[in-house]
Amino acid sequence: MSAPAPSPLAIVDAEPLPRQEEVLTDAALAFVAELHRRFTPRRDELLARRAERRAEIARTSTLDFLPETAAIRADDSWRVAPAPAALNDRRVEITGPTDRKMTINALNSGAKIWLADFEDASAPTWENVVLGQVNLIDAYTRSIDFTDPKSGKSYALRPNDELATVVMRPRGWHLNERHLVDADGTPVPGAFVDFGLYFFHNAQRLLDLGKGPYFYLPKTESHLEARLWNDVFVFAQDYVGVPQGTVRATVLIETITAAYEMEEILYELRYHASGLNAGRWDYLFSIVKNFRDGGARFVLPDRNAVTMTAPFMRAYTELLVRTCHKRGAHAIGGMAAFIPSRRDAEVNKVAFEKVRADKDREANDGFDGSWVAHPDLVPIAMESFDRVLGDKPNQKDRLREDVHVEAADLIAIDSLDAKPTYNGLVNAVQVGIRYIEAWLRGLGAVAIFNLMEDAATAEISRSQIWQWINAGVEFENGDRATPELARKVAAEELSGIRQEIGEQAFADGHWQEAHDLLLKVSLDENYADFLTLPAYEQLKG
Repeated sequence: MSAPAPSPLAIVDAEPLPRQEEVLTDAALAFVAELHRRFTPRRDELLARRAERRAEIARTSTLDFLPETAAIRADDSWRVAPAPAALNDRRVEITGPTDRKMTINALNSGAKIWLADFEDASAPTWENVVLGQVNLIDAYTRSIDFTDPKSGKSYALRPNDELATVVMRPRGWHLNERHLVDADGTPVPGAFVDFGLYFFHNAQRLLDLGKGPYFYLPKTESHLEARLWNDVFVFAQDYVGVPQGTVRATVLIETITAAYEMEEILYELRYHASGLNAGRWDYLFSIVKNFRDGGARFVLPDRNAVTMTAPFMRAYTELLVRTCHKRGAHAIGGMAAFIPSRRDAEVNKVAFEKVRADKDREANDGFDGSWVAHPDLVPIAMESFDRVLGDKPNQKDRLREDVHVEAADLIAIDSLDAKPTYNGLVNAVQVGIRYIEAWLRGLGAVAIFNLMEDAATAEISRSQIWQWINAGVEFENGDRATPELARKVAAEELSGIRQEIGEQAFADGHWQEAHDLLLKVSLDENYADFLTLPAYEQLKG
């Protein structure tokens, strides 16, 4: 193992946590410090490049496949590394944060994979960052249990061969960890904190269990960002002394720019690549963010009207399947976010049918697996993929050579026959306030109106409010989208919440802060790149 990094990291403005010394060891922090020293300058350059590319899109209102990487796309000879046994069958994946109860329930869920989330389903309090790592270590050493203090119900792991395989998602490149700084006081990127602590403590442990350190990479915007991750993996494997190719990464294609670089992203990661995933809400958020100056043809309707059968979304998902299978990678479908109601069987019946239709479509389109947000949805998704896959672990042999997607197809937003509605504005405000309030309390995965919402939900909600106002959208009731209308709807929602939960609960929460933050990022002339950046400044802990 390499010598410790010369510049130690300091923990700042953080209350000590139980068992943090098991995670924040000198050796682990030295590894994180070395990641920071070697790779943060390149991270910073790539973030600057994002801004340059966004300015170019603002100027041209278009995107195309990259001419400089045409040779990679044209070369039919290369493939990604073969999937390890633990990642060969990914037909159902469950997502969720790494709190103790969720860790046990997700591993026990019957899903093939658990996306253990330090990103959009986790508000990055220091407690969530550090104790999430403790919980995963405890899971791998089978020293984890949990008793619910309210119900008294106890939770424990099933036998190892019944547990889901973990694919861990670190924070995106844009987020820093304010509680961990170098000698100059510069915060370490959250991606290096999450990845570094997890990899350092668990890479060899996972290999001993017959699995490995597997990752989901979020918010990737280009193949150059994938190249940085690949270099991180190469360095990390040498540093801790595990074989090259031990790491496997699945990249979320949840930005519009990445959709034009799918093959290049797989190529950069080819010795460590496992697949690509279609992430719906962040993808729509990215379209609004990048084409917000593009005029009426880029205005999205209500988020719930943009289904995966919309022509431009279908182009994106079918291109993803074709790209993955052409290169020997898994294609993983989108999220079924429904949360079953314990009180309303009719709501469940309707929702389950929608989930089943969605998963049937994905399986029939050639996806090798898909996401669910709740254990009750695992059997439904499993049935859809079992019907298509049978005894096969995946359908990577379906090359989908019938798919032909042109550059313009991916941004043909006006091919969707739907318009923004007043109720869509109300829903965006309702969900935005309720999600941000929970996030400020340290909760990243929140059940709202029978849907499991994460940070991507809030991003598309506030982005749509911003876009509709700046486009001067007129709703079906004659109202025009204006800052005044958004403020009126938000005030009504805040008043309604106060009545709904009572004065004491309202006072104990962060409702006014959430209301104010939603309006700030929805109404500011300067569009904030990520809601979580100003929100992090208000997050306690």
